[in-house]
Amino acid sequence: MKIAGWVLSVLIALFLAGASAAPKFMGIEAATSTMEVVGWPMKYLVLIGAIEVVCMVLFLIPRTALLGAALTTGLLGGSLAANLRVDNPLFSHTLFSIYLGIAVWLALWLREEKVRAVFPLVR
Repeated sequence: MKIAGWVLSVLIALFLAGASAAPKFMGIEAATSTMEVVGWPMKYLVLIGAIEVVCMVLFLIPRTALLGAALTTGLLGGSLAANLRVDNPLFSHTLFSIYLGIAVWLALWLREEKVRAVFPLVR
């Protein structure tokens, strides 16, 4: 289980780094158009990318993984709210934050015995 948790954790981090943070740092059209759609000023593009990177680094460090998962959940909640506010498609855009958040917590649950003790599947 622990190996599966680490594999999932690395895949999530690579996805956030490559598909979300990097386009923001490079000012790629996919990132800038998303900011326009949700109504966020472009001046926050790099800041949001940096927050994503910090959250993922914290998530990958075992000692700060719980903090990283919690902060990532908050970031994803903001993304969900922004997409919901502008009436983006529900299952592909708006709920993607929920899907990713579930994956983050599943990865942490698989990695950390202490998390499994708090959230057991069977008592």
